[in-house]
Amino acid sequence: MALAVVVCVAMVLLGLCIGSAGFENTVGTLWGSQSGEVERAMAHQIVWDIRMPRTVGALAAGALLGLAGALAQGLFRNPLADPYLLGSASGASLGVALALASMGGAAGMVGGSMMSDGGGAVSVFSSSIWVRLGLTGAAFGGAVAAVLLTLALARGVQHTLRLLLAGVIVGVVLGAVTSLVLLFSPDSLQAMQAFLLGSTSFIGWPSCFLMTGIWVVCVVAAWALARVLDGLSLGETTAHTLGLPIGPLRAALVAVLALATGTAVAQTGLIAFVGLAAPHLVRAMVKVPHRQLMLLASAMGAVLLGGADLLARWLIAPQELPVGALTAVLGGGYLLWLMHRGSGSHALGGRSA
Repeated sequence: MALAVVVCVAMVLLGLCIGSAGFENTVGTLWGSQSGEVERAMAHQIVWDIRMPRTVGALAAGALLGLAGALAQGLFRNPLADPYLLGSASGASLGVALALASMGGAAGMVGGSMMSDGGGAVSVFSSSIWVRLGLTGAAFGGAVAAVLLTLALARGVQHTLRLLLAGVIVGVVLGAVTSLVLLFSPDSLQAMQAFLLGSTSFIGWPSCFLMTGIWVVCVVAAWALARVLDGLSLGETTAHTLGLPIGPLRAALVAVLALATGTAVAQTGLIAFVGLAAPHLVRAMVKVPHRQLMLLASAMGAVLLGGADLLARWLIAPQELPVGALTAVLGGGYLLWLMHRGSGSHALGGRSA
């Protein structure tokens, strides 16, 4: 944990110096004695209003996804489970697609920033606070609605396998509905692509405070519920013999999972593999019970998404890679490496739902 904290602090400092021109000493301009008033004012705006909230927001979103990944894998007793397994990603995508269609379409990406096309179109990451609030609310509402639909189809949380299958079905169906919405609203495709690929480019301080506050709530709740995950890892029968009220506690875990995932997705779009890979990396380093695992997976998620955000800004500057696509490539490569080295059967398939 101490190592993760040090790495996160280093990422914040490095994030202040990486922009559209690659690495630049903006911090030196901000506090340097040779800088003029105009240069300092511009550097202050770049550092504190753009780069700092983006870097902190990437760490917060990664922490939420890492925590959600550890919860999902413990809840389903399956190391291949990820935060989007209950259909929250498909629900958030449908919510954003419906909101974009109702607002009048998409926005063009010009010079690295989202701009209106002049015909009443809006951006999925618009600088307008009301548009952002509307799209964020639509994404979060869609994620929560999808989880509730999954619970309804599974008839509660009593049967883990039924819950898992219901989540897969809801994800497929809502994904198809999203495609139909975009088919009948082609102007929304470009902005929707930004959401589907994931982006930390337009995170502001309000989003950082929101994600940090939700993370604190979710960590406290997960810490209190960790004992049931330890019990479930031994099997449901054993958990019952330990005197754990499995039904209510599993419902509480699903609520925490949905809250963490929905908040992260609403602010950054769909970020792949962070929630899946973070708990695996922690387990590869230490063997700990779920109470410590969730904290460490959360820290690892912050490191992964923070590092991916820095790479997305720096690799092809002044252009920028979609951070969600970058995490998918890196996460998929990590899992393939696990399989190739011969430990994939143990690391990926050691437990089943």
